[in-house]
Amino acid sequence: MDLPRIFTIRESGHRIHNPLTPAKFATLGESLRLAPGTRVLDLASGSGEMLCTWARDLGFTGTGVDISTLFTEQAQTRAVELGVTDRVGFVHGDAAGHVADEPVDLACCVGATWIGNGVAGTVELLDRSLRPGGMMLIGEPYWRRTPPDEETAKACHATGLADFLPLHGLIEQFGDLGYDVVEMMLADQDSWDRYAAAQWLSMRRWLDQNPDDEMAPEVREELADEPARYTRYTREYLGWGVFALMKR
Repeated sequence: MDLPRIFTIRESGHRIHNPLTPAKFATLGESLRLAPGTRVLDLASGSGEMLCTWARDLGFTGTGVDISTLFTEQAQTRAVELGVTDRVGFVHGDAAGHVADEPVDLACCVGATWIGNGVAGTVELLDRSLRPGGMMLIGEPYWRRTPPDEETAKACHATGLADFLPLHGLIEQFGDLGYDVVEMMLADQDSWDRYAAAQWLSMRRWLDQNPDDEMAPEVREELADEPARYTRYTREYLGWGVFALMKR
């Protein structure tokens, strides 16, 4: 049970596996106005940067669950580096279907709503771990500009136009599911650049170190194509944000 290798090759140098910067995550954590000791469940927690820094800076406690062996190890190392191993822990496992043993104050899935087969299923999954009156965080793409055709949508790594909504449509979807949107933090083009462009350097360094690996042709092809595709399509059309929700 693990992520496909191409994901860990691309993002082996990332601490944050989505297009938010450390400064944006710090601002988001502060904006939630939650007390020290807040209990967190972070599904698809990646390398643990959000949970570890919020434990250090805001006094949160909690658990992260991620399917990647590499990212889970990085999260555990980061907890040691930041001195928060007494507050947070990270589990290698499939976040899909994971429910906390005890209700938490804040349930998160930041950028991996495939674990619930989409936004609605992920909201339902997180709600199963959330105490009454608690808060959840959902990270999700949206169309910053509506692509003119299906080909353009697919060039943004979507399967088609219907994969995502415009920002106002996503906000309305949360309302239709019975939740108030009480905060949000949106990626901008600079933070998208930091996420995407860092992948190119990771891929190039991996290629230099592993020229004979069976994955090398796939990584070489992606590195050759991705910068132009990203700057032409994703950077222009795809938005991304984290949304704080509370049940009505």
